[in-house]
Amino acid sequence: MLWVAITTFFVVHGQTSFDKEGHRGGRGLMPENTISSMKNAVDLGVTLEMDISFSKEKLPIVSHDQFINPRFSLKPNGDTITNQEARSYRLYGMPYAEIRKFDVGSKFYPLFPQQKKIKEHIPALADLIDSVEAYAKQKGAKPPYYNIETKTSPKGDNVEHPAPQEFVDLLMAVIIKKAILDRVIIQSFDPRTLEIVHKQYPKVPTAWLVSNKKSLKENLSSLSFKPTIYSPDFKMLDKEMVDECHTLGIKVLPWTVNNADDIANIKALGVDGIISDYPDRL
Repeated sequence: MLWVAITTFFVVHGQTSFDKEGHRGGRGLMPENTISSMKNAVDLGVTLEMDISFSKEKLPIVSHDQFINPRFSLKPNGDTITNQEARSYRLYGMPYAEIRKFDVGSKFYPLFPQQKKIKEHIPALADLIDSVEAYAKQKGAKPPYYNIETKTSPKGDNVEHPAPQEFVDLLMAVIIKKAILDRVIIQSFDPRTLEIVHKQYPKVPTAWLVSNKKSLKENLSSLSFKPTIYSPDFKMLDKEMVDECHTLGIKVLPWTVNNADDIANIKALGVDGIISDYPDRL
C-alpha cells in the first residue's frame, strides 16, 4: 500500500516519475519558506518543500531555523539583527503575533544574489496552505504537493520545539484540517518523528533525510520500517546506492542540487527526483 501511495504521488503529480522540488519553495529565486516562494513553486509546477518550526503558543510555522535568522531577516522597524541578538529571538519562545512582524524577504542575501527581494514574513503553516491552494486554483494549476520536514532533535525537545509526539500531532492536525493529507510527504533527519508518522499514518509517504558517511544499510537500520523515500545529501550518492534503493522498493530524492552539471550527473544516476534551490533548472 505504501508503494502505491508514493507511486501515485510521483505519477499523479504530473511529473511522470520525476519529482522536481523547490527547496524551501526555491530559495534561489524567492525568499525561503514564504508564501511568495511557494506561489512561485506553484507557477513552476514543482513540489513545495518546506520546514516546520513552532511558536510559543505551539502554532506550526514555516521556518528552517528555530530562531530569527539574521542573515536574511530585519527587525520590525527595519534594523538589522546581530548574530548575538538572533539567539534571543527563539521562535518557540515568541508569540506568533511577534514573529510575523519580522521581515524575512527584503534584506539582500549574498548566498542567493538573484533572489527576488520582497517584504515577507514567517507564515503559519495553515495560512500558507490556504494561500497556495487558493493561488493554484486561481491560476488553473494542479493542486500542489508538499514535502514537509519536521525540524526536531533530542536536544531541542521542549526547548526549541514540542517533543516528537506532540510535534507530529500538531502538524498532522493542520494537514488533515486543510485536506492535503493525500498530497504530503513527511521528511526528517529525526527517526523519532518518522516512526510516529509511519505508525499513525501508514499511508503517508515518509522520507529519511541523511547527511553522513554511513552506508545505506547502516542508515536504514536507524528505522524500524522501510521509508518510502531515501533522501541523502547529493554528495553521498552514487549509482550503486540508487540501484540498491530501487531493489528495496525505495525512491531516491537527493538534496540540494543547484549546479547545472551536478543536476545532469545526478539525474543520470536514475534518481526519482531532485530537491533544488533553483527548481527552474530542473
